Amino acid sequence: MASRPTARPGQRDLTSGPIASTLLAFAIPTLGSSVLQSLNGSINAIWVGRFLGEDALAATANGNIVLFMLLAFVFGFGMASTILVGQAFGRRDVAEARRVVGTAIGSFVPVAAVVALIGWLTAPHILGLLGTPGDAMPLALAYLRVIFVAMPAALMMTMLMMTLRGSGDSLTPLWFMALSVALDSGLNPVFILGLGPAPALGIAGSATATAVANYVSLFALLAYIYARDLPLRLRGPELAWLRPDPARLRVIVGKGFPMGLQMIVITSSALAMLSLVNREGVHTAAAYGVTQQLWTYVQMPAMALGAAVSAMAAQNIGAGNWDRVSAVTRAGVIFNVVLTGALILLLTVADRPALALFMGGDSPALPIARHIQLVGTWGFLFFGVSLVLFGTVRANGQVIGPLIILFISMYPVRLGVALGAYSWLGADALWLSFPIGMVTTMLMAIALYLHGGWRKGRIGPTPPPDEIECREQAEATREPGGALNPAG
Repeated sequence: MASRPTARPGQRDLTSGPIASTLLAFAIPTLGSSVLQSLNGSINAIWVGRFLGEDALAATANGNIVLFMLLAFVFGFGMASTILVGQAFGRRDVAEARRVVGTAIGSFVPVAAVVALIGWLTAPHILGLLGTPGDAMPLALAYLRVIFVAMPAALMMTMLMMTLRGSGDSLTPLWFMALSVALDSGLNPVFILGLGPAPALGIAGSATATAVANYVSLFALLAYIYARDLPLRLRGPELAWLRPDPARLRVIVGKGFPMGLQMIVITSSALAMLSLVNREGVHTAAAYGVTQQLWTYVQMPAMALGAAVSAMAAQNIGAGNWDRVSAVTRAGVIFNVVLTGALILLLTVADRPALALFMGGDSPALPIARHIQLVGTWGFLFFGVSLVLFGTVRANGQVIGPLIILFISMYPVRLGVALGAYSWLGADALWLSFPIGMVTTMLMAIALYLHGGWRKGRIGPTPPPDEIECREQAEATREPGGALNPAG
């Protein structure tokens, strides 16, 4: 007989009441979680840039984007696990939720361990493929190898946090994310400089802090899950469910592959762009890495709004309230223009002090970073519109359309502009390719929303996505920026 789970906290009815205020109230908590997650990468970049200089900053930019892509590969499967856990809790079948968690952990953690080992051994070749500048290569290698050691813990933390959200527990992931951020940010100067009994590890010290934070937070989270006897823990005979079940694994892979592939498209495009940036030298690579930190924050309002729009649209589609679906989308677009536009304006006015936080006011990379920010940041206004429209069409099960659009805008358009216009624009072709690609994404997203036939999708017997699924889908569509981990 199915167990009865506790009520899911924070669940709300999005099919009635005022649209604008409900949408904003739903988006703000997601925005706060994203800020906390990205703050970790920013603080670490400040430590590295101030203590070790531009070479080290360029090295971390190369290392972090490799880890982001590897985690992105399994993020879609984690999201699929989250959906299945949420569905099981909706049926009040805790045993099924535990089986899903067991299959997910039992499948992907061993894969992560193997990938980490291979990555550690092949790190020089990976950095060579990225075209890492020669001055930054030894630093990047030292950093990336330790990051690979941290990867299994980072993956398991991401998987556990996502499945906890699927069970309705949004607070536990937030607390342990905060613990990881505090440890990582606090230990960075300790291991970089060798404070107290700690050895001075330089750039490897930053990665060591990340590894320590990930493993300590993971073990603390596991201890908390068992101490509080949270519903997803496995005990006794249930531990056998860590042996992957083929049927459940097929569902996880089948549902997770499109979203994982979408993140691979975005991050592989970012890797290709990084290889082009690295050709410009270490100062430009460092400037680009710092600009990515700011871009992480610029896209946060749109990510949160995309998640909120997706959740509200899903509930209203399920209720047959199509007029509200259109109104929700319009409100999301308006809020995005106001909030993202305000951030872009603020950074345009105060770009120098914001960028100087990472590299110091007298850094030779600072003028380059200011130029990149001025040329490229405005495109996020249009990318935010795309996220809102994608959120709506995904709410009715359309995931292939956004994937195709992102592939076109990231590869033929963005990389095509970066390569094709380089001979007459120089490095500016790289920076202009971002807004040009984002405007293209928006135009295709509008066409999909207006003429894509997504309204004709069949809802049931399959229910529309719930709040948890929609949030993970919206957070998956993002530029890697300065974030170390995907949203999890």
